[in-house]
Amino acid sequence: MKLENFVKNLDFDLLRGSLDVDIKFLTIDSRNVSEGALFVCISGFNVDGHKFIKSACENGATAVLCMRDLEIEEDVTVIKVRDTREALALISNDFFDKPSEKFKLIGVTGTNGKTSSTYFIETILNSVGRKSGVIGTVETRIGGEKFIPDEVGIHIAASTTPDNIELNMLFNVMAEKNVDNVIMEVSSHALELKKVDYCDFYIGVFTNLTQDHLDLHGNMENYCNAKSRLFKMCKYGIVNADDKYFDKIIKNADCEIITFGIDKNCDIKALNIRYYMDKVRFDVLIDGNIYPFELNIPGRFSVYNALGAIGVALRMGMSVSDIQKGVNMIKGVPGRIQNIKNDKGFNVIVDYAHTPDGLENIINSVRGFTKGKIITVFGCGGDRDRKKRPIMGEIVSKLSDFSVLTSDNPRSEEPSSIIKEIETGVKPITKNYISIVDRKEAIFKAIAMAGKGDSVIIAGKGHEDYEIFADRTIHFDDTEVAKEALDAL
Repeated sequence: MKLENFVKNLDFDLLRGSLDVDIKFLTIDSRNVSEGALFVCISGFNVDGHKFIKSACENGATAVLCMRDLEIEEDVTVIKVRDTREALALISNDFFDKPSEKFKLIGVTGTNGKTSSTYFIETILNSVGRKSGVIGTVETRIGGEKFIPDEVGIHIAASTTPDNIELNMLFNVMAEKNVDNVIMEVSSHALELKKVDYCDFYIGVFTNLTQDHLDLHGNMENYCNAKSRLFKMCKYGIVNADDKYFDKIIKNADCEIITFGIDKNCDIKALNIRYYMDKVRFDVLIDGNIYPFELNIPGRFSVYNALGAIGVALRMGMSVSDIQKGVNMIKGVPGRIQNIKNDKGFNVIVDYAHTPDGLENIINSVRGFTKGKIITVFGCGGDRDRKKRPIMGEIVSKLSDFSVLTSDNPRSEEPSSIIKEIETGVKPITKNYISIVDRKEAIFKAIAMAGKGDSVIIAGKGHEDYEIFADRTIHFDDTEVAKEALDAL
């Protein structure tokens, strides 16, 4: 495609060269540059793309998009803009011919519940033959089948929401496969860093907002403002009325809002909730009528996720009877309140909970069906919001009968130092805990402690099959380790 064809909507200065050049692909990584590439210089948290312009040119870049006045010897076209992140969002959309306009795009944002909500919505829509694509933390799926982006040359970094180029490439593939709708997780990072700017969202869903990612946002107000951006970009918003940030979310919204909840008055309200070990039954008040629902995933937070999904389905024009059937078809989500089956007489549950609210939700849910004691294994990630560490320690200490503090993706930090910060929230409350840095050893210890009627919760990593250290990343799967520990008993 000619460069002039997809930069025409940009406000830019042409520093050198011509717009009448052919561009074959876009990239922000100089290592991926070859002839025909437009190299976009992004100033990230750790790396400034401008430092790699020379390398990109040597690798054959046809054009460079930057934010500075540059002197380049190579014969390349150089375009200067005020903000390359914003420019990348626009040109990625235009380069791939606005792919998100070719289906109905549903974005789910919130601290917790994003992944589960996308699975719930996908199942309900697929149940009536509406072919769905899903983009999220666990995997990418099209029509209910796992899709591996690498196999078609789309290389996605380990983040909840892909970068602009990869995202629009995925949208383009999904449009070619004739999906009716795409459901995607939209992180606060993606909203703050303009990864989803110019995406044509039909519906936005807000699950909840609790402390997380303050390493990026600084405070909860900024975090909330980042989440709110989604509701300036969509036509309809499905919003949790029970969340304490509800008023701020809808105040900043530019779309029609549908509300859901359990405690507050709202458009879609759950009533008469009955909790069981393997499911939850509840009634839903919709337009003055009450309808029964059964969801095969336990917990109060599962009810909230279901209500948001019901709101989406209603907005998409589905009948309540079809939605009831779709909700009943929902199965467990990998790494979300995942029960590891065994014959030992106690429960072993793997869950992705890695925030204060997430831990509180999972422990309270498990408490509802646990006759004995609850043993919780957890840690906190390195190079992430340190303020939540003692808070998480306090919550687990209050709600569990025993805690095992351990490592959880320490990254560049010393694992024992992270555990000590967690302990500041534990020590004032209880002595019923131990610290074991090695995560495998910690899981083995917790399972060995369990007796009949107990529940062991292994929190923090969920579906992840790796652990990140300062100098290496190793294979590590909580589910696999839990099964090993059970076999060893």
